[in-house]
Order: sequence, then C-alpha cells, then structure tokens
Amino acid sequence: MTVHSQGAATAPQDAPQKSGGPQTPQKPQELHTSRPTGAKGTAPSPRGGRKSLPSGWLPYLLIGPAVLSLATLLLYPLTKNVVLSFQKVDKIEFIQRKAPFNGVENYTQLLGDSHFWTVVVRTFAFTAANVALIMVIGSLIGILLNRLGTWMRLVLSMALVMAWAMPIVASVTVFQWLFEEQFGVMNWVMRTLGFSGYEQHNWFETGLSTLTICTVLVVWGSVPFVALNMYAGLTTVSSELYEAARMDGANGWQTFWQVVFPNLKPFFLVTTFLEVIWVFKAFTQVYAMNRGGPDRASETLPVFAFVEGQSQGHYALAAAISVLTIVMLVIVMSFYFRLILKQEEEQ
Repeated sequence: MTVHSQGAATAPQDAPQKSGGPQTPQKPQELHTSRPTGAKGTAPSPRGGRKSLPSGWLPYLLIGPAVLSLATLLLYPLTKNVVLSFQKVDKIEFIQRKAPFNGVENYTQLLGDSHFWTVVVRTFAFTAANVALIMVIGSLIGILLNRLGTWMRLVLSMALVMAWAMPIVASVTVFQWLFEEQFGVMNWVMRTLGFSGYEQHNWFETGLSTLTICTVLVVWGSVPFVALNMYAGLTTVSSELYEAARMDGANGWQTFWQVVFPNLKPFFLVTTFLEVIWVFKAFTQVYAMNRGGPDRASETLPVFAFVEGQSQGHYALAAAISVLTIVMLVIVMSFYFRLILKQEEEQ
C-alpha cells in the first residue's frame, strides 16, 4: 500500500472501487475464469471463432432429410400419377412408348360408368362396417384389459400382439384354409352343429360372402391396435372419477359415456381417423382373398384400380381411379379435421 503526502491510503489499481456500502469480495473463479466479450457483449464462438447457425433454421435442417425422403418416395410418384391420369396409355401405347394427352377423358369415362359407382358404394359400405366393428370390439377388449388381473392381462396382450404382428399374406392364407370348400374348418363346424348344405360349400361364391370373410380378416387384424391403445388411454383416467360415478349411482354404460368417453375423446377421434384410412385403402386382404371375384363382385377401389391397370392394361384409367380415390378420402377426412378444429376452439 502506498502512502501519499495527504496521508490517505489508496488501493492498488486492480482492486475494486469502493462504494457507499460494504464491498463483497469477488469469488476467485469470477476473477480468473471470465472470458473477454466481443463488441456486442457476447462471448465469442469457440473453435476458431466460427459462428453458429441461427436458431430459426435449426428445425428446418432437422426435418430436411425426412421431407426430402417423402418428396422422393411419395411426392414424385404422386405427381407422375396425376399426369398419367390425363393421358391415354393402354397396351398399345405402352408397347409403343407413347403417352398422348387426352384431357379429362379418363375421368369422364369413369364418372359415367355405373360399375365405377357400384365399386364406390361398396368401398364406403365396406369401410363403414369394418371401422364400426373395429372401434366397438377394440374398445370393449381395451376395457376388459383394464379390469383383468396382471397375468390374464399379460396373456391377452400377448395374444393381441401376435395377431397384430402376423403378416397379411400369411393371415389371408389361414383364412382361405378355414373357409376352404372341401377340407375347410368352417364347413366341418357347420356340419357338426347340425346345419345341412355345408358339404363342400363354397364360401366365396358371391361378392357379399367374400367381402364378409374379408371383413372378419380385417377386423381380426385391426382390433389389437385399438384395444391396446384403449387400455393405455384408460390408465390415464383417474380412479377418483370412477369412484365418484359409483357414488352417484351410475352403472357401467353411464360411467363409460360420462367419464371414459369425455376423457378419451381425442383417442377415439384419432383412432377412428387412422382406421378409416387403413380400411379404405385396404388392398392385400381383398385381392389376395379372391382376386376381387367372383366376376369382380368384391372389388373395392384399390383392387378396382389394380385390376384395370395390371389385368386390363388400362394404365391411365387406373391412374385416374387412384386420383379419384385420394380425392374421396380427402373429402371424408375434411369432416374429421373440422371436428378437430372445433374441439380445439372449445378448449
């Protein structure tokens, strides 16, 4: 410390200036570990002063690979399919490698074809029946899972997972064997129960019976998804709500509509939306079961497009069918999006 002529002691230059109050000594790490700041008071970037990317671009860079993959695998084929639907490409044009444009002739031909509208009605009826059965049966099994004991719940869950994980072609093969005309299990069961007329009965004789078997197959393969998701949703509902409903004298049906459904309404909306998409575009189950027969009486829109394109050689017409299928599905889904927006506004 240096003493001046005035007799006052002065602190060294690196000591902190005194203020009106007592000073708290600065921590050692604050004295020795502080880094110099830049012109704007921010610490310089490490590794040679490289600047980091703006935070606003980071989300786009992260989703960039996924968007690029979707554009390559989905957007480009969809664009080519739409262009093809405005061309004339049959077997002759395919061999000659020509694709002349014919405007909306393919769409005009389809919209004026009674068979096309029959397939449309059949597809919507098939979708509605499947989705209704899937949601009802899946919800009931989900409620059952929530009430079973640990071991029984584990056994039933494993059975559901195995049914859900079975490949579609393998399950179709099993169902074809079950309903086989000569050695099928169903004919044997019906004869055992005493029903007559089931000696070598053809279960695929009509389009309605074929679609009924396809419905059983689709429901069997889709119920596990709804049941397991329903059980997962039920675990989020507080037990106090059930106790309050029981104290108010509500039965099981009233408890479901007053307690379970309001709390799981988003689950029902999302699951129904997914099931409509999956069933509406179901192809393998219907085509592998009986090739859309007999006499194309069990064709749905995806099978109808495939048969017209691959079997009949009307490639551009098949492209128009697929475009109309997408348009119909978007129109149906628009009602779902309206429900979602309405629910968000209410919340």
